Amino acid sequence: MATVVERERKYSGDEGFRLPDLTGCGGVVTMSDATVSDLDAVYWDTDDLLLLRSGHALRRRTGGHDSGWHLKVGAVGGARVEHQFPAGASDDGPPPELVALIRGASRGRPVAPAARVVNRRREHRLLDADGRVLAEVAEDDVRSEDLVDGTARTWHEIEIELVEGDEGLLDALGERLREAGAREVAVSKSHRAVAGRIERFEDREPDGPAGPVLEYVRAQRDAIVGNHAAAYQGDVDAVHDMRVATRRLRATLRTFRGLWDRRESEAVRAELRRLGGELGRVRDTQVMAARLTEAVHELPDELVLGPVAARIGERFAADLAEATTALRSALDADRYPALLTRLDRLADGPPADVGRRWVDRRVRKAVRRADTRLDRALATTGPDGDAALHEARKKLKAARYAVEVREPAAGKRAARLVKRFKALQDLLGAHQDSVVTREVLRRQALQAYADGENTFTYGLLHARQAEAAGHDRPAVLRARDRSRHRKARRWLNP
Repeated sequence: MATVVERERKYSGDEGFRLPDLTGCGGVVTMSDATVSDLDAVYWDTDDLLLLRSGHALRRRTGGHDSGWHLKVGAVGGARVEHQFPAGASDDGPPPELVALIRGASRGRPVAPAARVVNRRREHRLLDADGRVLAEVAEDDVRSEDLVDGTARTWHEIEIELVEGDEGLLDALGERLREAGAREVAVSKSHRAVAGRIERFEDREPDGPAGPVLEYVRAQRDAIVGNHAAAYQGDVDAVHDMRVATRRLRATLRTFRGLWDRRESEAVRAELRRLGGELGRVRDTQVMAARLTEAVHELPDELVLGPVAARIGERFAADLAEATTALRSALDADRYPALLTRLDRLADGPPADVGRRWVDRRVRKAVRRADTRLDRALATTGPDGDAALHEARKKLKAARYAVEVREPAAGKRAARLVKRFKALQDLLGAHQDSVVTREVLRRQALQAYADGENTFTYGLLHARQAEAAGHDRPAVLRARDRSRHRKARRWLNP
């Protein structure tokens, strides 16, 4: 299976629209003659179009240079990741490899043909003075059919896809197209093909005072789904983003728990904790491996005694393989789509009837709880102090996420407090990283000793980690005071 990152923009032209000359835009020197191809794609989805509603498009296409199964993930107009898989002689459905990647978006439900899109494509390559292909511009005469309700549509579309060009080129080409009468389109062909059906799912009743909380919950749920495919394949950033989304959800469901049935929200939090744990094993292993590898490389050669780098690499390669396998098993298990379905009910169902003041009080309570826990932690010394600081960091995250809920309405004032909480949280995170790293180094040294290897370098790295941790406290105190400055918090008490 091949994976590519696609950066494109789509435009629509009225009948009679003519593609303008695009030379002179962003370094384009040559616009090639058009190559013509006929493309025929069948899009697959659940009966209620969960894939499209989650920013996914799954199709089997014939014609062109990349016939086969394609899964696109991401919003139209931004960077989209496309997973490509060869088509079989007679495909009765998507290959298992792609089914695993849509499991979050589909909630584990079966998919079936939803729409057919046929288009005649005239494609031009845009080259610079050195002959590099900067972008490809395609004119599509499109015919679509909704395979469920039979609705047929036709339209003319222009698609620009970057090859070696940059976002500035996309802007310049877009400006030229708009001058010629084209309009930017924010939806995919498959979305337009089923526009009548999907509109029924997009109309929502107002959420009332609880709206900001529900929007935040939906955003985190969508982050889990949107990162699923890449995280399943072990992508570092996707695993991190998916883990952060589970943390934000857990904190939000607790901070604002009066909005939902308590038993259900706590059950969902428990499932999120389990999923976050599997994501955390992968993420923590990735981070620790990079951290220790860098620490060894920074030492002078004469202070690295024995196969330290090799042993660290071996240990974390095995740990990462085990953690990645466990994560995939968790994402393949029935509990995962069941969790997302329960999240849907919490995020999209009617919440309890609360007022704006209730939401604000919950935000203030989360902030006070974090303040109290941090003050207690700073007054605790020794190993207990390390554990207390770690717990205080968790409360700070919860406070930060609560403030993020208010950020769309409060604007810069909330953003400023979020930034200050983040700075404080990062300092406490660096301290916790030092604590964990020292324990890993101690275990590595014990293993090296048992194997008859020199343990000097492990001890040196351990000492450096301990020294660095000792410098954190003054910075933590300064960051704490900044986060509690009256101007930073005045808006919390209207």
